[in-house]
Amino acid sequence: MPPIGVFTVRRSSIAFIVKDATVDISLAGIFLFGLLPATDPRVVSTMKAIEERLTVKTPIGGIARYENDYYFQVSQDVASVPGNPWFISTLWLAEWYIATARSLDDLERPRALLDWCRTKALPSGVLAEQVHPYTGEPLSVSPLTWSHAAFVSAVQHFARASARIRDKLRTASKAAGESIA
Repeated sequence: MPPIGVFTVRRSSIAFIVKDATVDISLAGIFLFGLLPATDPRVVSTMKAIEERLTVKTPIGGIARYENDYYFQVSQDVASVPGNPWFISTLWLAEWYIATARSLDDLERPRALLDWCRTKALPSGVLAEQVHPYTGEPLSVSPLTWSHAAFVSAVQHFARASARIRDKLRTASKAAGESIA
């Protein structure tokens, strides 16, 4: 039996681990599910790698699920399009930026990611699962409840972070005898 905390492919005394270096947005679960804080250096480096390697480098932008994602794949140019941009992936990156924000300026990047989602929604407000990396048209399931739920969650967290930061600024300015809007 492998020791506690070691994950293996099979349960036996002869266990092995399959190493997979693919960058995958599911790694955001490390902070989303509370395993480590969003500010832990390991999470910070992981999320920076996710942003660097999963950003879709076309005018459409967004964040892919994982490198060389073949689900509804429309491009073999993995250097520019590691996968189609997904709402959930883009929103999980926004959640990390929100969780690490300490100033109003720190909220600009997640605001841009939320705005990306808004601009990629259909005129009705419907969010698909993913969008075409060159046209921005919806791909796969549309509407996708998960995309909508992730958007609502990210907006709520953004609003709370903004209020928290503004409250700290007000408290600091009152202590200094200044006023702030």
